[in-house]
Order: sequence, then structure tokens, then C-alpha cells
Amino acid sequence: MVKEEDMALKREDLPQASPEQLAYATILEKGMLLGLIILLITLFLYCFQIISPYISLNELPKYWSMDVKTYLEAAKAPHGWHWLSYLNKGDYLNYVGIVILSGVTAICFLRIVPVLLKKNDKLYAVLSLIQAIILIFAASGVIKVGH
Repeated sequence: MVKEEDMALKREDLPQASPEQLAYATILEKGMLLGLIILLITLFLYCFQIISPYISLNELPKYWSMDVKTYLEAAKAPHGWHWLSYLNKGDYLNYVGIVILSGVTAICFLRIVPVLLKKNDKLYAVLSLIQAIILIFAASGVIKVGH
């Protein structure tokens, strides 16, 4: 009969995370928590109309069936990075948490570059840096796909 402790994996038998994986995961966890907390706070402020929205909750349903171009024209809504000038509006304040959640990956890639260089893993360091640059350019609107 096989003993239960013989069947269990020993800690040293489990795969270990590399230093760059730990660095990436640490930043990802902190960024995710920060973004989630900010999203919850701004959602609360928006739903309870503590900060007035650009488009009131009562008006919102009339825009739901519109495509983006029609909506932007009808609502005279900011687009691109112009939302930054509307952070005093509850519906645009929600973007802060979204930006943090979507930007944390680029920060993670930047964070692991020194770890990879310390390991003399120049190829992965360069690839991580390029990936971060592409993500930052795409988020900034420099790289565009479609219209």
C-alpha cells in the first residue's frame, strides 16, 4: 500500500519561478489590485452620482444602439486622449482604472528588463523592451490599426 505522504509532491519537486517571472508577477499583482480598487471607487462615485457624469444615466440608453462615430457626434463626446480633460466627470473618471489595468503589462515588461540583463539574457531583455515600447505606442495612439 502506498502512503499518502509518498504520493504528495515535495516542495523541492515543484517547478520554481524564475527571478523575472517573480518580478513580472509582483508588478502585475500590485497593478491589478490598484486598478481594481480605483475601478470600484470610481464606479461607486459614478453610480451614486457623487461626481456628475458627462452623460446622465437617464440619457445613456438613447446612445446604446449607436455606432461609435454616430455616438461621438451625437453626444459631442471626447475621443482619443481628450478624455483626460473630462476627469471631473464621473463617467470619464472610470477610465483611470481601465488605463491602469491596460497599462500594467507594459510596466511589467519594463520591470523585467534589468532582471534579464543581470542574468545576461540580452535577447529576452531586448524583446521585453520592444514589447513594452509597442504597447506604449499602441496605447498612445501612435500605432493605429483600422481607421
